[in-house]
Amino acid sequence: MNRIYSHLDEINMIGKLADLKDSHYNQSLVLSSLIQVLIDKGVITAQDLQLKSKELDAALTPNPNRTGAHPIS
Repeated sequence: MNRIYSHLDEINMIGKLADLKDSHYNQSLVLSSLIQVLIDKGVITAQDLQLKSKELDAALTPNPNRTGAHPIS
């Protein structure tokens, strides 16, 4: 009985993973479309987007060299 339950759990997990992948694809498609429309309409430039992405990445990425940060030993 325990073995069957384990297989059903695995099948369920695979289904959830497939759903997440599908959702991720759809969200990426919408985001890419939105960005392209904003660029096409002249609201933003690709350079603006690239600069902001770098700024946000730097702000959100842990950096042990920043003041107040605790380096991992």
